[in-house]
Amino acid sequence: MSSDGSKRATLAALAANSGIAVTKFVAFFFTGSSAMLAEGIHSVADTGNQLLLMLGRKRAGKEPSEAHPFGYGRERYFYGFLVSVVLFFGGGLFALYEGYEKIAHPRPLESWAWAVGVLVAAIAMEGLSLRTAVRSSNRVRGGRSWARFIREAKAPELPVVLLEDAAALAGLAFALVGVGLSAVTGNSAFDGGGSIAIGLLLVAVAVILARETKSMIIGEAASPAVQRVIREVLTNDASIRDFTHLRTLHLGPEDLLVAVHVTMGSDEAADALSAVEQEIRERVPIASAVYLQPVPPHR
Repeated sequence: MSSDGSKRATLAALAANSGIAVTKFVAFFFTGSSAMLAEGIHSVADTGNQLLLMLGRKRAGKEPSEAHPFGYGRERYFYGFLVSVVLFFGGGLFALYEGYEKIAHPRPLESWAWAVGVLVAAIAMEGLSLRTAVRSSNRVRGGRSWARFIREAKAPELPVVLLEDAAALAGLAFALVGVGLSAVTGNSAFDGGGSIAIGLLLVAVAVILARETKSMIIGEAASPAVQRVIREVLTNDASIRDFTHLRTLHLGPEDLLVAVHVTMGSDEAADALSAVEQEIRERVPIASAVYLQPVPPHR
């Protein structure tokens, strides 16, 4: 359900951002608004980001090879990290530059009604995309707060789409305020200020995404709940005297490596470990690779 939900949210965001980008550039053509141009570039960057996420999902599905015996699951994290880079440079820094240019070299805002109409339509489309992402996330979020869900999520697509859509809605609000104030006062500096606010927002989101995906690229353990299940299996098995050095590592969102040193109470280690391994696989389905290393009792 998590995989299907993240795919659905990504496709919804791709469709919304593609349409929004076109309408924003049309509005920029008629108005000359820097906030509209910044928002247009932002939507293009978001569209590219959805394509990167989809490419990452596809490449992660490749079969393991001799060079990559644990598969390609982490490619999803790599492409998730690329999203943060695109958002930082393609969206945030450009919006900051465009805002500075508009304030340093003021240009009159033309046909402001175009900008307002497009922004209202974009808010509606972006809101639908965010609603899809929220619904998909709620299926797997449990009782966690949104901040905790984004921090602990192992699949990169849902957190990326959530943050992008939330930032997009906030950015549209900044652009609407900037264009509105420029239209009312005749001072285009408000339009430039809206663009700067959009840029700062996108840079902040890009930094958050980069930090979270970097953690997964480096290698992140299973959640505490999953680790508790594994410890329970090991503790309840009568043939296991003790266990140490429990290690878990996500090879991908749905692939978990489990390794542990197990002290056995008898020499019948092979059969006992096989049974424990089977139970772990049954209770933790994503534990695709389980290694139980027996340690002699005298150690």
